[in-house]
Amino acid sequence: MARGFMGKILWVDLSKKQIKEEALDEKMGRDFLGGYGLGARILFSRQKAGVDPLGPDAILGLVTGVLTGTDAMGGSRYVMVGKSPLTGGWGDANSGGNVGPYLKFAGYDAVFFTGKSDKPVYLLIDNGKAELKDAGKLWGKDSFDTQDILRAEHGKELEVACIGPSGEKLALIAAVMNNKGRAAGRSGLGAVMGSKKLKAIAVKGNMKIPVANEAASKEMRKKQVANKNPRSEFIGGFGTAALFNMSLESDDAPCKNWDGVGIIDFPKYKDISAEPVKAEQEKKYGCWHCPVGCGGIMKGSTGEFKYEAGAHKPEYETLAMYGSNLLNSNLASIIKANDICNRYGLDTISAGACIALALECYDKGIITKKDTGMEMKWGDPKAIIAMTEKMAKREGFGDILADGVKKAAEKIGKGAEKYAIHIGGQEYPAHDSRGGLMFGIGYGANPTPGRHTQGGEGPLPAGALPEYNFQSLKGRGKPHKRGVGITQAYNAAGICMIVIGDAYVHINDLVEAFRTITGWDITLDELVKTGARIETMKQAFNVREGIKTPWKHHDRMLGKPPKKVGPRAGATLDEAELAKEYYEEMGWDPKTGRPSKKALMDLGLDDVAKVLWP
Repeated sequence: MARGFMGKILWVDLSKKQIKEEALDEKMGRDFLGGYGLGARILFSRQKAGVDPLGPDAILGLVTGVLTGTDAMGGSRYVMVGKSPLTGGWGDANSGGNVGPYLKFAGYDAVFFTGKSDKPVYLLIDNGKAELKDAGKLWGKDSFDTQDILRAEHGKELEVACIGPSGEKLALIAAVMNNKGRAAGRSGLGAVMGSKKLKAIAVKGNMKIPVANEAASKEMRKKQVANKNPRSEFIGGFGTAALFNMSLESDDAPCKNWDGVGIIDFPKYKDISAEPVKAEQEKKYGCWHCPVGCGGIMKGSTGEFKYEAGAHKPEYETLAMYGSNLLNSNLASIIKANDICNRYGLDTISAGACIALALECYDKGIITKKDTGMEMKWGDPKAIIAMTEKMAKREGFGDILADGVKKAAEKIGKGAEKYAIHIGGQEYPAHDSRGGLMFGIGYGANPTPGRHTQGGEGPLPAGALPEYNFQSLKGRGKPHKRGVGITQAYNAAGICMIVIGDAYVHINDLVEAFRTITGWDITLDELVKTGARIETMKQAFNVREGIKTPWKHHDRMLGKPPKKVGPRAGATLDEAELAKEYYEEMGWDPKTGRPSKKALMDLGLDDVAKVLWP
């Protein structure tokens, strides 16, 4: 088995309460690098098309990458994979913290779950020994209590990925939580975990990850950390909150459910920017062996919006979705909302979008106090927190919102669909699709719609891309394909996007990490091709499910109608042209997203070609 991998996959049949090990195929490891690459390859092969994502035939996986837990900078990530109950297509959700490395230290590269338990259970893996254990006492507990109880029982070195009450109640925007503030948030995979009555995956171990040359690996890390990009000090000092002012002032951040202009409609934006956030921080937090440390632990608040010391610092996405998007300048309420979502297990991006839908529908008279049980006015932190709690608990009107904006608008009716800002059922992240065009292409072109972390032209180190005009779609296909390829490769391998963009100085540093740890004679071009293979594998999953892409954008995200004022006044996107060049470069049909037989064969996906082109 190639170095970097533990060489073993765990399969858990929850219906039969059976656990078995399987060797990781070495060629598959190199072809897909682990993570969602490996996940997509396995689910395409072993899960039938058309299964109910919340049914027993659906497969759910927790997968690490070849660089997870190694000396590669940023190698802390794991990914949840499965069929998304939000989109009906491929679903994945990436998280940092400590769980990924410790799954490998416990002896496994991945664990896949099939079937459905008849009662709540959790999986315990301790240095190569795996067993299912009763989780009755954990069911109903929030993610913080779940982790504390399991550590008290099995040791403080235990690492836990779990769902909160929102996942138990099958909220379709539910996340899988770890380390009390790291979230595998997107695609609704917390609901898939809840549907299987799987409360937690708990791992511990001290096995060594085999590497090609341990001395060279340690020397590489020492050199790269010492010479890391100076930008890492900035993002490490403030966290992703450092992005907020710049994003809002350029009209990249959402404002008033994507219908406002930040600098005009949200003048108090500096009240929730990086400096005030840092002032409420007690100490920094970093994921496993992170050279940046962009997270933070808050002091706690005894004011109107109380939260305990130990709450995690809100990320940029949360500040934007619960701040400017709702016209909410009350920082304490945003930290509180973040804490509610972390404890109950909700994706803060989707949760903020759902609150925005409720606020706009209330403002337009589509819903009233009789529906919501409270007044819902823009910028009212009390209403925002109260409805977030209802959503997390699936109570009252919150029960409608807990399944995401698409399904909520369908239930509300009366034209609410116009104000449900989503793409393919997934709520947009907090970056305008017109910003540099990268997001406009990616949100619709990617197998997982509306994702700002799935690739494009950034953030990438120097040397990754050729020169291109970032303000034009013409000539954009090749650099976008290359950027997607690199991003898919490092994501699958278990490397953090923040570390890639803010710590790695040159793309050759990433190639060096792959070569030093795995022993592969790998090149950047091979990584780009591997990334294309991973992306195409996920796309093939969608095609087999009957999904056609590019996904259709919401009119507001295309500038229909265009804004009349602000930094992006008049800006519009031509949806027909957005993904055209990129799909052509990938060998995918620009109108349906179906990869050509030649594209599949060129990537070594011969068996997939037989399925898509019988």
